[in-house]
Amino acid sequence: MQYVITAVGPDNRGLADPIVHCVTQLGANIAEIQMFDHDDESVFSMLTRIELEPTKAGELEQAIVEIGGRTGLSIRTWTPQRGKELPKLAICATFRQETPRAVLEAIRTGYIRATAAALISNRQACRGLAEEFGVPWFCIGDATGNADDERLIAICDELGVDYLVLARYMRILPPSSCWKYAGGRIINLHHGLLPAFPGIRPYHDAFAVRMLTYGATCHFIVPELDAGNQIIHQSTFTVPPGTSREEIIRRGQEHNEPQCLVEGVRRVVSGEVVMHFNRVVAVR
Repeated sequence: MQYVITAVGPDNRGLADPIVHCVTQLGANIAEIQMFDHDDESVFSMLTRIELEPTKAGELEQAIVEIGGRTGLSIRTWTPQRGKELPKLAICATFRQETPRAVLEAIRTGYIRATAAALISNRQACRGLAEEFGVPWFCIGDATGNADDERLIAICDELGVDYLVLARYMRILPPSSCWKYAGGRIINLHHGLLPAFPGIRPYHDAFAVRMLTYGATCHFIVPELDAGNQIIHQSTFTVPPGTSREEIIRRGQEHNEPQCLVEGVRRVVSGEVVMHFNRVVAVR
């Protein structure tokens, strides 16, 4: 069985050794290791992907707890293979309801085979959506919309969330949060075609160069890297010359973006695509 181990904490010497020694002692096959030192912040981050006999899961969990206590690292162990249990999603949104609604509806119809564990936001705009679908609601923002990133991760840990889905969540996750849920566990919707139109105003940028085809991109969030090889799915729509920018944005936000995110999330939770060394790999 595959396990993903992430570790984040104060930088120091010899932090990787205990984890590597632990998994090798258990007879695991190491499939991937990534490490990063945030020198300016004195933060250490590490991801280890292993194959281990399921019968040794308890020993792994116990050893990881001991290593975390001894090193001061925040360590998480996760497996994407949960048997008959459906994966749990935490859907994060800010103002717009089209994309989170589309994901929730796809879960309800069974198109996305997962459970909505929470709807999380830094604003109150989507609270009614959570009540409509009977999903636990959490607001992690202050009066100005600044998000409590540590609380976001704490909520996901408590609920046993498998994937974070950023459905037009208008906040940038800090590197530490990305590392804690690294390994293909954070799915983001970008409202433009990557890599051509990054940034916060992709519709405006594409319109400025007289594009007639617009699109959205569903991709994995990868610590320290921009979305490139992490694209899960892209969808497009074409408009005739003379179409106003406002109409283009409306079509994108109301129709194309929700469709793009739903298909991307479906591909991930169904196991059709996975992350490996920061690249999307098709499984079948």
